[in-house]
Order: sequence, then structure tokens, then C-alpha cells
Amino acid sequence: MENKKTEVDIILPNYNSLEFIDKTIQSVINQSFENWRLIIIDDFSDIKTRRKIKKYEKLKKIKIYWLKKNRGAAYCRNLAINKSNSKYLAFIDSDDIWEKNKLKLQVRYMKRNKYDFTYTYYKTFGLKLKKVSPPIKFNFDSFIKNTSIATSTMMIARKIAKDVKFTDTTICEDYYFKCKILKKGNRA
Repeated sequence: MENKKTEVDIILPNYNSLEFIDKTIQSVINQSFENWRLIIIDDFSDIKTRRKIKKYEKLKKIKIYWLKKNRGAAYCRNLAINKSNSKYLAFIDSDDIWEKNKLKLQVRYMKRNKYDFTYTYYKTFGLKLKKVSPPIKFNFDSFIKNTSIATSTMMIARKIAKDVKFTDTTICEDYYFKCKILKKGNRA
């Protein structure tokens, strides 16, 4: 029996996220959409964090890469994209949690509308609770004036990520990635 190709590879850079990583990974495992693979790049976390995520190595749909030195989130995301071969790429940070139907609704929306780049609203948690509702659509010019696409809500067709890399900058590596994709004439 031939394996069905993974439709969504989920990219998770991880560094010393002991407090949140279980909830993050569980929010992926509990997705109602089932044709996914989680690619975790552990960025040389401390031993407690590594022990916590090591237990997920035995799950068939989770692949963990262990870096031998700390390289930063951009390096981790780029490595995961290179290890990916799915139709779509989704991103989640190690302190974020997805709602159960996130992937199912987003993949359906992308296919139905033939979109290559989508994002969702999101809710913050912790000390400040708020719902962030970005505009309905973005192009490059509108995005640079309103950068409210959260990386953990983003899904892209891998074909538009070709030759686009996260930049190795101290901050905003995800902002530059989104800019490069939108600057190529794509819309979100």
C-alpha cells in the first residue's frame, strides 16, 4: 500500500521552551486535520527541554533534528523547510497553541480559493488577553504598513517559498521572510 504524501509540514523551531513545549506539540497532535508532519528543530536547548521533547521522537508523524550548537530561529526554520517535501508549510512557535480545527479550516480555505499564502486571526494569552484580527488581505505595500500576520497563523504553498529564506537577523527574521514572499507579487 502506497503512503499518501504529507500535505502539510509544520515547522517548529525550539529553544529552551520547557514551560510551553508540551502544550504546543499537543495542539498539533490534536488537530482534526490528520495529514501533517511536525518537523522540530531543537536549537541546542538545555537538557530539561530536550528530555521533554525526546518523548515525541517515537511518534511517526514527528521528526526531531537536534542541533549541536545554538543557531537561531531563522536557521532552524530554513533547515526545516529544506527537510520538508509537503504541498503546504505551516509554522508554529514553541510557545504558541493552535485551536483544534486550525489546519483543517486553513487547508480547505486555501484549496477552495486557490490561495498560496494565508493567515488567521489569533488570541493572545498570559498577562494580556486580546484577539488580533488582521486585515482580510495583504500585498507587499499594505503589509509593510500593518505587520499583523503572526507567523504561527501562517500557511504557505511550498512553491512560493522557493528561494526565499528567513534572514539571520537578531529580530524580525519572520517579517523579512513575509516581505520577500509578498514582494514577489504574491498576496496573502
